[in-house]
Amino acid sequence: MEDWTQTLTAGPLLGIAAAAIALILFLVIKFKMHAFLVLIIVSLATALATGLPFAQIVPTMITGFGGTLGSVALLVGLGAMLGRLVETSGGAQSLADALIRFFGEKRAPFALGFASLIFGFPIFFDAGLVVMLPIIFAVARRMKAPVLLYGLPAAGAFSVMHVFLPPHPGPISASGLYSANVGYVLIAGLIVALPTWYLAGYLLGMWMGNKWKLPVPDLLSGGRQDDDQPTNPPSAGTIVALMLLPVALIFLNTGLNMAGSLGAVDPKATWVEVLRMLGETPVALLISVLVASVVLGTRRGKNGTAIEKTLDSALGPVCSVILVTGAGGMFGGVLRASGIGDALADLMGDLGIPLVLAVFLVAVILRVAQGSATVALVTTAGLMAPAVAAAGLNDFQLAAIVLATGAGSVAISHVNDSGFWLVGRLMGMDVPTTLKTWTVMETAIAVIGFAISAGIFLLAGLL
Repeated sequence: MEDWTQTLTAGPLLGIAAAAIALILFLVIKFKMHAFLVLIIVSLATALATGLPFAQIVPTMITGFGGTLGSVALLVGLGAMLGRLVETSGGAQSLADALIRFFGEKRAPFALGFASLIFGFPIFFDAGLVVMLPIIFAVARRMKAPVLLYGLPAAGAFSVMHVFLPPHPGPISASGLYSANVGYVLIAGLIVALPTWYLAGYLLGMWMGNKWKLPVPDLLSGGRQDDDQPTNPPSAGTIVALMLLPVALIFLNTGLNMAGSLGAVDPKATWVEVLRMLGETPVALLISVLVASVVLGTRRGKNGTAIEKTLDSALGPVCSVILVTGAGGMFGGVLRASGIGDALADLMGDLGIPLVLAVFLVAVILRVAQGSATVALVTTAGLMAPAVAAAGLNDFQLAAIVLATGAGSVAISHVNDSGFWLVGRLMGMDVPTTLKTWTVMETAIAVIGFAISAGIFLLAGLL
């Protein structure tokens, strides 16, 4: 690669990039091919089209794939394990019940949405929504209220956590590609996620739920849910503590990093290095999984075999997410190696578009084209990484870039997004109603999330 120089100009390179994205869209939508296979095929075709040396094509693809998986696989796997332990122990039900008692029945939509925010920290959007559905349906039936009044705030909460907060694969992958500190992304992500959910998920979701008064679907039997719950579920306080444990450890790492940069502590002191290691995201999640295995497993009478089966059952469903994310990193690696990323960065610079707006717009385009928020986020980060690296940004500006990319990746959910069909079908909506509710909510999340991210970016630039 050191002896190879790209001879194509920006125009042909951007044309190849556009054709590659169109090919992804065509293969996924028209032929219903799996995104993992499509991304590999398009990565190979893009490398050939841009003239990468034949001997370097496969190594470039593997490097992009492996580099992304190195940061993603551990976090996604451990996060799924933690979520599975909470789910099977009955902790989600305990937490939701306690929140409803605390906030009152009239604020049940807020309580369920708030529980979904907490539960959505380690759990993916699809899994979290399915886990919360029995609770949502049971509360809606008990209150004799339309299902969307409770379902949309909860679904919006899972969506917000999925695109803005580590350890979800999109923010983690983008952090790696942009060389952003995960701790700073977590801090800034909370600043973005909470008000975004309140405005776009809760308030807008409540309005939509009252406007489209849909009955609770017969998809699940509310009368049998209590029988399916464990007889000795953990308390809500226990679940909250377990969910906050990895957050606290990651914050510890970030706080020590900031204290070291300010000279408040010696960053090379042994005790500082040990505590920082414990606050590294993979280690923090590992500690949380081990603690949860004891608190939700051993101390509740489960033997080692049962706990092992519970943890193992968490890994199968996330393998596809991990592999698709890695393939998205592969595609991004090929785009970078071929010079397409530099060409796009130069084009954005020539157009005078601010960097934080550019990453948002590119992510929106990719989201509309192929549907997956994670693929849009990872691919955008791969495309825009050269421009971000050349900008000389500080830690909070880099975090804001990650979050602005995440905001763009969630916009305009439509028929090529699996989440569109999941939400619509689970909540008994037809396609027009799903477009009027879920698509609008996702776009509102994108716009509000971007506005707050851009504010953080501008303020960080003044520091």
